[in-house]
Amino acid sequence: MSKFEVKLPKMGESVAEATITSWLKNVGDSIDMDEAIVEIATDKVDSEVPSEVEGTLVEILFDSDSVVKVGETIAIIEVDGGAKESIETKEQPKEVAEITASVDEVIASVRIEKKSPSGKFFSPLVRNIASKEGISMEVLENIAGTGKDGRVTKNDLLSFLKEGKKDLVIAAPVVVEKPQVKTSTVVKVTKTVAAPVSVNGEDEIIEMTRMGKLISHHMMQSVQTSAHVQSFIEVDVTNIVHWRNRVKDAFLKREGQKITYTPIFMQAVATALREFPMINIALDGDKIIKRGNINLGMAAALPDGNLIVPVIKNADQLNLIGMTKQVNSLAGKARAGKLSPDDIQGGTYTVTNVGGFGSVFGTPIINQPQVAILALGAVRKVPAVIETPQGDFIGIRHKMFLSHSYDHRVVNGALGGLFIKRIKDILEAWDENADF
Repeated sequence: MSKFEVKLPKMGESVAEATITSWLKNVGDSIDMDEAIVEIATDKVDSEVPSEVEGTLVEILFDSDSVVKVGETIAIIEVDGGAKESIETKEQPKEVAEITASVDEVIASVRIEKKSPSGKFFSPLVRNIASKEGISMEVLENIAGTGKDGRVTKNDLLSFLKEGKKDLVIAAPVVVEKPQVKTSTVVKVTKTVAAPVSVNGEDEIIEMTRMGKLISHHMMQSVQTSAHVQSFIEVDVTNIVHWRNRVKDAFLKREGQKITYTPIFMQAVATALREFPMINIALDGDKIIKRGNINLGMAAALPDGNLIVPVIKNADQLNLIGMTKQVNSLAGKARAGKLSPDDIQGGTYTVTNVGGFGSVFGTPIINQPQVAILALGAVRKVPAVIETPQGDFIGIRHKMFLSHSYDHRVVNGALGGLFIKRIKDILEAWDENADF
């Protein structure tokens, strides 16, 4: 027999730890190769950790809600399948057996099965949330799913809870203690009972979500770490607007993709980063790390209101069609909650679209350990002075603001300003009569 240590995998360059949200397997369970054994969450994405071996789970080293560092051992699997028999055949004291039976009955009363009586599938994460919130199978079956084949996703369930809070009762845990046979450690199992929402007069007390707390910490850390300074520039994107209006139907028919402004802007940013490599850096203490690849982070809003930053790898090597496919794919996966850890790691520079919410410009917070971030403002029709060889006149133009936040410890005002000036020049040089 040999024992295999399950370690918390690396989930991104800036991710040093993760929270264990729930164990999908118990001690003594058989584990298949590539079978998910635990659900974890970072400030960027939720994911499952699969087993690299086949065997029996003999030890769990961290409870749910524990924060674990990348590379730490979280569980032990005994390979060759020999451990299961020894655990199951070990004689239990009568008192322990009675408590075990009682607790198993409690667990069975709140468990949400993988499939409902009608055959509808529910993921481990959805089942776990439903159990914690006291949602029955009957209620779960009636929630409209937006996932593949109509499956209920985590965001579907969270939206249901948010919209139905006034008519629902929040589950409060009652603790039942279950001694383990192998050690003196006490494992706590919960059963849900009804308790009202806490409200103070006209004010409602809302607990921050786990992801909300992590994002809050990440933002505060960035503000306390980097010397933020901003530069702003106005860009005339009239040619781009006219070009897109002319080609969007043909683009969709030929490429099967909707063309938006975002891939055009991302391509311009990637080009400028290639020309200004000292923006595409990270700072590690007193050392500057000059990135070899240009990997563009694209901030995207999730259905629950939180933000996530999927990454377009080697963005400077993509043409407009390739960039469009990457933007659309990652945005779709973000909306559906299907981003993988690989989709959100390795970013070297971030772009966020504040114009999507109607903002003219903004002052975004740097996504550590990067040193700069660009905000795209809303495209607006405005009166403008147009210079021609025949003289100046007033006309209607489509314009937008670019807002560039950068770390003044390593990026001075000249470099920060020249960088967005280069993006402006690239966008304003767009040929509205060009093909795609």
